[in-house]
Amino acid sequence: MSDNHGNTPAAWTAVFVGLASFVVAGIGLMVFSWPMFWIGCALTPLALIVFVVMGKLGYHESH
Repeated sequence: MSDNHGNTPAAWTAVFVGLASFVVAGIGLMVFSWPMFWIGCALTPLALIVFVVMGKLGYHESH
């Protein structure tokens, strides 16, 4: 494993986007808002996309 295991801007941004999507979906479940729940579910793959794009831009490298 590398010394910066997960400590890159790309990784942290992906974690933040994923966490935000789970929070949106969870709130949607608690208030019985199915559209809000599905929007949160739809945002979840965005975390992976953000991670890949930022990685290709060089934000997933140790400095």
